[in-house]
Amino acid sequence: RMDRYEIGMLAKSKAGHDAGKVYVIIDVDETYVYLADGRIRTLGHLKKKKKKHVQAICRKQDVAACDDVAIKRILKEFSKEEER
Repeated sequence: RMDRYEIGMLAKSKAGHDAGKVYVIIDVDETYVYLADGRIRTLGHLKKKKKKHVQAICRKQDVAACDDVAIKRILKEFSKEEER
């Protein structure tokens, strides 16, 4: 089956106290996605969320050489576009 969750995609939280917050998917396994926002959830402190609790936004970023600053930039650009 096609797995919709891919590393580098943006994902919006659907559940929990961070509902509506957008993250970058840094890693994926069978059950979970591992998310970063570059601020609280840095690359050294990823947020682990069940796949059913996030909605993937089909926009892939190259996160291979990403650091927290780059992740913040990606999310900032995205939220700017959302406001338009």
